[in-house]
Amino acid sequence: MLIPPPLSLYVHMPWCVRKCPYCDFNSHQGKGELPFDGYVDALLRDLDHDLPLVWGRTVHSVFFGGGTPSLFPPAAIDRFLQGASSRLRFAPGLEITLETNPGTAEHGRFEHYRTAGVNRISFGIQSFDDESLKKLGRIHDSHEAEHAVKLAQDAGFDNVNLDLMYALPGQTLAMAEHDLQRAFALQPAHISHYQLTLEPNTVFFARPPQGIPDEDHAWDMQEHCQALLADAGYGHYEVSAYARPDRRCAHNLNYWRYGDYIGIGAGAHGKITVGATQQILRRWKVKHPTSYLATAGTPQAIGGDDDITPARRPFEFMLNALRLHDGFALADFTATTGLPLTSIAPALEQALQAGWLEVSDTHARPTALGRRFTNDVIELFLDA
Repeated sequence: MLIPPPLSLYVHMPWCVRKCPYCDFNSHQGKGELPFDGYVDALLRDLDHDLPLVWGRTVHSVFFGGGTPSLFPPAAIDRFLQGASSRLRFAPGLEITLETNPGTAEHGRFEHYRTAGVNRISFGIQSFDDESLKKLGRIHDSHEAEHAVKLAQDAGFDNVNLDLMYALPGQTLAMAEHDLQRAFALQPAHISHYQLTLEPNTVFFARPPQGIPDEDHAWDMQEHCQALLADAGYGHYEVSAYARPDRRCAHNLNYWRYGDYIGIGAGAHGKITVGATQQILRRWKVKHPTSYLATAGTPQAIGGDDDITPARRPFEFMLNALRLHDGFALADFTATTGLPLTSIAPALEQALQAGWLEVSDTHARPTALGRRFTNDVIELFLDA
């Protein structure tokens, strides 16, 4: 029996100042004056169209991703949140995150974002080394990055995340450490620390930059930086996520726990459990902003619907849950997939015998060895 899990809302803002060469997200370089009001109208029409899938359910987190959501003025964010909260039941004190590019931060905007309801800011810093930032195609420098974070903190934001990359072109172990030390000095609540990867359909994939550290050097950076993060008081709770106590990202935790989320905006993806039909539906919207603006709120805005069959659910569940250091409750697997534990018993046993998982009567969690071979562990459930 499928039981609808907690529900989140993801809002995609597709424009950015300049497309970064490593980025494979649905982002488009803004040209001329952007249609902020028109896009908010489209988002609300999009939400209205998806509402029948989630009638009566409570939203526990909201995440504005992109692109660069901070290109949108606070008044646009405020209007959307007012419209969304009149259509959906927002949980008291829910986490509302706005992704921000330090190069778009302006004095005074953060206060107004807070007034609109945003209570968590996620900065795409990537590095505090100016030469590395140039290679990554970022529009900010290290001084602007630090200044933007301090502006947000001065405006009252105490829940701030910094995104940092390692294994950058020409980066040494000392440079990776220096990036973290600069981050620690700003005392963020959360740090996302992840390896640069060359994703298909990016400039870096077509023309890889010189000097990217090899796998051994990247692993050395990862281990060294993990130790530094632990010493600085950041708990490692997911593959790339580190948080102060009680500052884990609620929105991303819902993804990793195989929760539900409405996805609205150009190219946004959603996952909804429909209890009445015992379906798990993945829905995505058309990607190009122009097409989305023209069709939002109609069936033509839906890029596709995918009914996740029971045979695919174990792999989907593990693709998320095994990223978490705490693993998952066995009862949650049954509740969110509608499948009995017997359906994954052989794969669990294989992972246990390989030393990749610890399994008790109530929980399964990856071991230190399992965390090194996350993809291999997950693949065991591909045909479960």
